[in-house]
Amino acid sequence: MKIGLDNHLTPYEVAGIRMATSGLVLLPIALFTFKNIPGNKIFYVFLSGFIGSLAPAFLFCLAEEKIDSSLAGTLNSLTPVFAIAIGAVFFNNPATMQKITGAGIALAGCILLLVSKNSLQQSRELPYVSFVVLATLLYGINVNLVAKHLSAIPSLQITAVALVLNAIPAIIILYFTNFFSHSFQERSLLVGTGAAVLLGIGGTAIATFIFYALVKRAGGIFASMVTYGIPFIAIGWGMYYGEKFNLLQGGCLLIILTGIYVATKKEKLNVSKIDAQPGR
Repeated sequence: MKIGLDNHLTPYEVAGIRMATSGLVLLPIALFTFKNIPGNKIFYVFLSGFIGSLAPAFLFCLAEEKIDSSLAGTLNSLTPVFAIAIGAVFFNNPATMQKITGAGIALAGCILLLVSKNSLQQSRELPYVSFVVLATLLYGINVNLVAKHLSAIPSLQITAVALVLNAIPAIIILYFTNFFSHSFQERSLLVGTGAAVLLGIGGTAIATFIFYALVKRAGGIFASMVTYGIPFIAIGWGMYYGEKFNLLQGGCLLIILTGIYVATKKEKLNVSKIDAQPGR
């Protein structure tokens, strides 16, 4: 995203290229497997692609215009918290005191992180932070959606059909950005376009397939824990591009990850109580 934005592409162009590429790459698979998806599940497949890939792609690109990638990556770690909250409120998944406590710790770390970023003292950047938070909220919804409504459909089929269907609005948006009227003789424009294409192949097509497979095999909450690693990768790339990351921000990251660990770890059964029950 950063390479694309730094090479004369708008956020809408980077996100549009990303989603269009992911759909085109998976088009042959989608054409072959579309007939295998039950008709009453097509809407859920499209919705999953929209809230899990299309909308977040644009939200993150818009956010990266003003905030550091390290901050965006750290905020992305809130996905498990939203997965738990959405599951409890809308999908009848029980929210234990442990999960509530962990979510509270993670949110406290998020607030401290935002306060620690001096640049965020300027209110004009706060909406860009909200783009990332909204994207993680959508991720949390998608995790529960896939686990409940699409568990019987093979992961590759969901990925291919969802991304192909959502490539259509992406291409339409890309058309109205005037991307196709650019002069592609400029090296910087080719570099930016190439970065967005690679993002579509690796960061969307391949990554989405792996994520759906993980949701189906290990459950939505466990799959959302993949965001444990995202902040460290984002911080590393951010530092490579000259972004500053201090010890205070590192401490906030640890608080967030601690909260996620508390919220997602398995609760131990009270063995003594089980043994004391009749018939046990």
